[in-house]
Order: sequence, then structure tokens, then C-alpha cells
Amino acid sequence: DGSFELTVPDGEVHILIFSFVGYLSQEIEVGTKNIVEVSLKEDEKSLEEVVVVGYGTQKKSDLTGAVSQIKGDLVAERNTIQLSQALQGTVPGVMVTRTGSEPNGSGTIRIRGITTIGTSDPLVIIDGVPGSINRVNPNDVESISVLKDAASASIYGSRAAAGVILVTTKRASKGHLSLDYNYEYGIERLTKAPPQEVSAKDYMRVYNENFWNDNGNNPQFEYTLFRKDLIDNYPQLNREDPDKYPITNWFDLILRKNAPRQSHNVNFTVGGEHIRTKAAIDYSKIGGMYPGRNFDRITFRVNNDFTINKKISGVVDINGIHALNERPRTTVTPNTIPPGVIYPALWSDGRVAEGLSGANPYAQLTHGGFVKNRENTFSGRLGLDFKPFAGFKVSGMFAPTLTFTNDKDFSKKVPYTSYDNPDYIVGYVQGYATTNLAEGRGESISHISQFLANYSREFGVHSLEAMAGYENYYSNSQSITATRNNYELTSFPYLNLGNANYQYNSGSANELAYRSWFARAIYSYKNRYSIQLNGRHDASSRFAKPYRGAFFPSISAGWVISDEAFISGATWLSFLKLRSSWGVLGNERIGDNYPYQSTIGFSTSSVYRGSTPISLQAAAVNRYAIPNISWETTETYDIGLDASFFSNRLSLVLDYYKKTTRDMLLELEIPKYIGLANPNQNAGKMFTKGWEIEAGWNDRIGSFAYGVSLNLTDSRSIMGDLKGTQFIDDQVKLEGSEFNEWYGYKTNGLFHTQEDVDNSPVINPNVRPGDIKLLDISGPSGSPDGRISPEYDRVLLGGSLPRYLYGGNIKLSYKNFDFSAFVQGVGFQNVSLPVRWTWPMTRIPELYNGNYWSHYKTDEENKAALYPRVSSNYQQNNYPNISDFWLFNGAYLRLKNITAGYTIPEKVTSRIGVKRARVYGTATDAFSLSRYPKDRDPEGSENFITSSYVFGVSVNF
Repeated sequence: DGSFELTVPDGEVHILIFSFVGYLSQEIEVGTKNIVEVSLKEDEKSLEEVVVVGYGTQKKSDLTGAVSQIKGDLVAERNTIQLSQALQGTVPGVMVTRTGSEPNGSGTIRIRGITTIGTSDPLVIIDGVPGSINRVNPNDVESISVLKDAASASIYGSRAAAGVILVTTKRASKGHLSLDYNYEYGIERLTKAPPQEVSAKDYMRVYNENFWNDNGNNPQFEYTLFRKDLIDNYPQLNREDPDKYPITNWFDLILRKNAPRQSHNVNFTVGGEHIRTKAAIDYSKIGGMYPGRNFDRITFRVNNDFTINKKISGVVDINGIHALNERPRTTVTPNTIPPGVIYPALWSDGRVAEGLSGANPYAQLTHGGFVKNRENTFSGRLGLDFKPFAGFKVSGMFAPTLTFTNDKDFSKKVPYTSYDNPDYIVGYVQGYATTNLAEGRGESISHISQFLANYSREFGVHSLEAMAGYENYYSNSQSITATRNNYELTSFPYLNLGNANYQYNSGSANELAYRSWFARAIYSYKNRYSIQLNGRHDASSRFAKPYRGAFFPSISAGWVISDEAFISGATWLSFLKLRSSWGVLGNERIGDNYPYQSTIGFSTSSVYRGSTPISLQAAAVNRYAIPNISWETTETYDIGLDASFFSNRLSLVLDYYKKTTRDMLLELEIPKYIGLANPNQNAGKMFTKGWEIEAGWNDRIGSFAYGVSLNLTDSRSIMGDLKGTQFIDDQVKLEGSEFNEWYGYKTNGLFHTQEDVDNSPVINPNVRPGDIKLLDISGPSGSPDGRISPEYDRVLLGGSLPRYLYGGNIKLSYKNFDFSAFVQGVGFQNVSLPVRWTWPMTRIPELYNGNYWSHYKTDEENKAALYPRVSSNYQQNNYPNISDFWLFNGAYLRLKNITAGYTIPEKVTSRIGVKRARVYGTATDAFSLSRYPKDRDPEGSENFITSSYVFGVSVNF
């Protein structure tokens, strides 16, 4: 009940600090007082928090749009090299799909679902300048704002239909002087063991059964490929002669048990009266899970703020990145197909072996050459602010970016010799019969110039903010490539040694520009009712002059209900706000800079002059022009609720949105006789609906502080009128379907008898017992016709995109100890096993062995079979056809990150001149739950996913 009693020695004065989450702390001297009464005042700091929005900032309590913000410390805790992956699960409405855990692995970001068939990548703005999110070191991030609805994103107009991500980097504050160093070392390990192949005996047995099935199960073909005595005695034969009777565990040979990673980060901060500087440099190195795979990166950033006088101030920022990405010419994925356990990778004396008729992925990986990609990017920003009078500011900014790339692709000739004759070259490993080199150089230069005018003023209970601006963006990129083939030497990867009779080169260039005018006005009454208007006019060089410009408006409103008299007395309610918005956004990213005009492609052609062949320059139109092509537009509605309770300890954010994309840029069919590819045209609609929930609780009990947060989101994208265009494959985009919805056959288990096959519709005459039983859905007349056909019996099987994305975070601290854990996952997703899992004769994984339909099994055993019979006639039966037989729920729960740290007491560190020192350990992607096969990570169907185990030391001077 708040009562307390203290004994204080006479003559001593002590200070009591009274604090509670959600209230302002108070310090009171005691020693001469007998009674102390304290009444804490509510802390409105969380509502006064500043959030970065387009071309400025706003108080969190004043926002009328859907904006989520992440603090930099949360980003750094993820311990990711690429910033895109740090967003996974942290923001409601943001889906991050990893492309794998390659050392330079990135993540595909989608904000509030898919809104177009074309590019759905969000616009990324770094300190006011468009850029790549992965060019920012996570340790440099101060905050990240995600603009999700039209009210918040329309200020970026033409490129904002897929959402906007604003990255703000750290800057120095006045009076701050420090030197910080952070070191991390750890290892990467596969989250799942590599796909295990069957034993040598099982491999031969299954291949025999495969050949037997494909030849009518005639008894005389039962042991055609491998004799029964060879199968039975193979282990003993291997021990006697491992070269003639090899047993090769391909993945164990190719993959490493773990890969090292390390990083060094140094920050220097000095905050003077007129100049403040924040400088940071970071070096990171990550090894790959197979030989020759490495990623090295150096980033630096120097942010300078200067104040000339009370009216003039500015910024001078410089940043850069150098990255080296190395890999073998052959890479390894979970879908790498080894030749089989009975084929050799190496002879016993270490020489390259034949594999299977030259198919030897180990030799390709370790002897076949390399690919090196170097990138050097340098950016700068020069900005100046002028405040002629109170409330008014004029700003100018110029920011150039230069990128230089250097690529080298060296393919080496790899011979293999006979196991009993080292001097006899039998042949060359597949794809590596010659030595070739290709080199490329590229450079791109872009710059953005920007002018802003801001005005803000309060008139009693009224407040007004206005902003107007102009922006011009230009980019130019050029590239050249050169190739020489048939090298004599395999150890000199430079062009001057290549065969001059086999040399080729090419070059290209393109440019792009935008010009924009934009404005924003915000009016607030009593800080209770607010309305915001945004408008932007964009012009893009991608379109012809009459169709180049477009206007993108938005309007949003907010009502702080908690300030109303009828509810202000509710002590349990700290804040309650209702907001809504409408707006239009644009998109023109179609991968083509000149779609409105015909272009001519040049080539070199061989012709005859008399009987003499000569080479001449040739030219031809290579694009069909659509002169009136213009923007896609996405109209967005959003309604949201922001609330906090119990002195801001409990927070809640709810949003519902609906988006409609019109004039979608599609490749519509043109007559074949024109001889050109289908051009992009404005046609088609797409509809997206979704909702988001974010909740959090923060509290403190004495020295123990804790916080829990959870976010959950869902969306569906439905295709509208596509002007008759259909994108038909295993995943389809057609009117009424979900975006990339599965399209295939309905099934009813497996055929178990020939009688069942004879009395059922089949896809072709080769169907046998043990094959998948497809259902006859329809026919030419609209009803089942007694046969299985792709024209009438394939149906929509459900969406392929993840649903119910969630993330949760818990943070604990007690005195000098801190702990955090973060989980992330997907509630539902229709996933299909890839063909390389489902066609058993591509390879024979252990999980398949013993679980397929077989003539060697009883009827009861076959009824429990998980997979069809083995067969090489995959084009003649139904193994690779997409059907619901192969679909399963790919939901998963992942322990994304767990970190524990200890801050060494200052009384210990101060003895050696250290202000603060912290040691910590972190594990990333250490655990997951899913229904995926045991050798498959739920995020890694095409690439391996790794866990990271890192130990770090952070020292502040």
C-alpha cells in the first residue's frame, strides 16, 4: 500500500529515488524529515517519442498513419550481417523471406502482402537518400520506420506502392565523447543435418526395383542392374577394394561441420559546441558451409552535424562499403543431386574420380574454379538548414552515390583418371572440359537533390505544420564484360593469357530519372483531433512525356478519445486513439527503362561475300513500343486503433487495411507474326486485404525489469480482371485466384490394385498400382468425362504465400544481468514438396527408403505407404504433377534469437579506464518446430539455413 519505514543515522543525509514504469522518477532528500509523502506524476514520454516519417519527424501521439518503428538496439541484438534479415518477425505487416544462410544471404521484404505481379520490393530511404537496406551495418542503425499505409507513404508517391522503409543512422549529441569497441566471434552450423542418402545396399536394391517396375515386374528383370550377390556382399567388397567398390557419403564429403564468423566494430563519438561527429567502421567475415565460400565486408560511416549560428546548421555525411563475395563455380544446396553412394568422388590416393560418368559434384566444387564478386560503394550527403524566423525552416540537400563492381568467373578444366592408372585421363568432369575466364566491370552513379520548406506554429488550441518540397533523382549505369576461352593453363585467371581466337566482349549503359513536387499539411485541435493531407506529383523518364507525370494524394485523420471528458476519468486508460486513412500510391518498376519507345539491338552476324564468310554489324528492332504506358496505381484504405493502459505498461495497436491495384503492368499477348516479345501494358487489377495486431507489456519490480511483446498479421491477395491474361504453371495468377496459388490435381491416395487402375480415370496408359490416384473433376461438357486431363481436371489448391505471420519478444534484466529471447514463425502455409523430393529416382533420400509403395510389401503395408512406387518414367506417370498429395502445412515456430549478457560493474572497469564493459552470448535460429521432413528447414527448401552461436565483448571508453 506504499508505506515504508527507514532508519537513518543522525546527521546523515540520504537520497531516496522513487520510480515506477509509466511515471516520472522523483529524488527526495531524507535525514531531517520524519514523514515523507510522495505522489508520482504520469510520464507522457512514450507518447512524446519522436517517430521518423517521410521528410521529417512526428510525435508518436500525433501519427494518423500506420507507422511502425524499431529501435536500433533491437536491430543489433539480432546479430545479422544483412540488415534485411533483422526485420524478420519484428514488425507487424512485414514479411521477410530468407533466400538462405549463404554468407551474404539477404531477405526478400514484403510490406502488407503482394500488390502487383511486378516488383513488390519496398522503397528504402537511408538518412533521406534512396539506397539498399543491406548496405547499412546493423550496428549503425538508430531506428527503422516502416510506412505501411497510403497516409504515411504517399509522400513518396510513385515508388511507394509496396511500402517504404526509413533507416536512420546514429549521430553524435552535444557533450558526448566516447570510444566504443565491439568484438564478436562465433560459428555457423546447419539447422538441419544434410539430406542423408540410403546405404549402398539399399541404393542398388531400390534401383533394381525401379528398373523392374518400369519393365512390367517380369521376374527375369528383378536383378538386371545389380546382381543379388553383389548387393549382399557389397560392404565386404568395399573393405577389400574401396576403389572398385566405393561407398561415398557425398554430403559429408562436401559440407563442413561448421563455419567461422567474426566481426570488429569501432565507434568514435565527439559532440562539441559547433561540430558533432559520429564515426564508425566495421569489419565482418563469414565462412561458408562448403570449401571456397566466404564473405568479407568493410563498412564505414562518418556522420557530421555542424552549427554555424542560431539560424544556420547542416550535415556532412560520408559512408561506404567494400564487399568481397567468393564462392566455387558449383554451389551446394539441399537439392544438390549426388551421383549415388556407390560412385567414387576420389580414389584412395586422393585423385579425382569419375563419379557417375563424369558427374562428380565434389570435384566440381573443389577443383572447378571460382567466382569472385567485388563491390565498392561510396555515398555522401551534404545538407544545409536555414531558420530565418521561429517556426520556419528551409533545407537543401545533395547526395551522390557511386558504385563500382568487379566480377571474375574462372572455370577450370578438371580431368579424372582411371583408378588403376594415374597417367590415363579417362575424361573430364561434367561442365569442366575447358578452362575459361569471364570478367566484368560495372559502375553506376546516382545523385539526388532536394529542397524542403517547413513551417510549424501553434495558435492557442490550434497547431499547424506544413511542408513543401522538390526532389530530383538521376542515375546512370554502365558495364563491360570480356571473355576468353580454351586456356592452356588452369592457374592463371587473367585475360591476357587466354586464347586470342576465343575472345569476346560486350558493353551496355542505361539511365533513369525522377522529378517530384510534394507537400504535406497537418492540422491539430487541442492535440485531440488531427487531420493530415499529403500530395506528390512524380514524373518518370520511363514514360513518354504526355504520360510521364502522375499525382498521388492521401488524407488521414486521428481522434484521441482518451482526452474526451466522458472517458478521461478512467484511471486504467492511459491513451486511446482512433485513426483512419485513404490514399493512392504508384509503381513503375518493370525492369525496363524505355518501354514507351522502340529500341534497336545490335549484334555481329556471319554472312558470305561470294564464297568468303565475313562478320558484319547487324541491327534489328527488339522491342514493341507502347507509347501510352504509364503508372500502376494502388488505392489504400486503413483504419487503426492505438491504445495503452495501466500507466502505459500495456500497449496495443490494431489495423485493418484494404488495397486495390489498377492499371497493373502486364505482358499482354501480341500477334506472333510481329516477331517481338510481349510488351508491358497497363491492364489488370489486384485486391489485397489484411489486418495486424501488436501488443506489449513493460514493467519493473525493484531491480527486476521485464518486457513482453507480440505481433500477428495476415493478408490475402486476390487477382482481379487480367484482360484475359493467365499465368499458368504449378502456381498460377488468374482472375479469382490468390497470387501464386497452387494449381493442380485433387487426389485420393494411391492405386493399390490393377483392378482399381482399370476402373478409374487415369492420366495415361502407363499408370500402375502404386501410382497416385488423381480425381476426375470435369471435362469438355463441364462434368467428369472419365479421363484425367490438364485442361479440365486441374483446380486451385490454395494459396502458396505464408499466412498468420507472428513474432514475439521477451526482455529481462536484473541488476547487471540481461536476457532476451525472440520467436518468429508462420501460422499456416500451403507447401509442396519439390519434384526433387518427390521423384524418387532423382536421388534416394533415407526418409524415402522403406516408406514407398512396393511389390515387396503386403497389402496392409502398402496402404500405409507415404510415397508412390519407384519409377524412372516420371514424364509418363504423375509423380511431378502438382497435386494435393504433395501439399502440407508448412507452419513453423522458430526460436529466432536468444541472448544473455552481463555488464561488469563500473567500479571494476574504471580501474583500467573503461567506462562500461559487457560480455554476452547469443544464439540465432537455434531451434524450430514444423512438419517439414527431418532434413529440411522450414525456410530452406532451396538453400541451407544455418544457426549462429556468437560470443561478444562490448567495451566503452
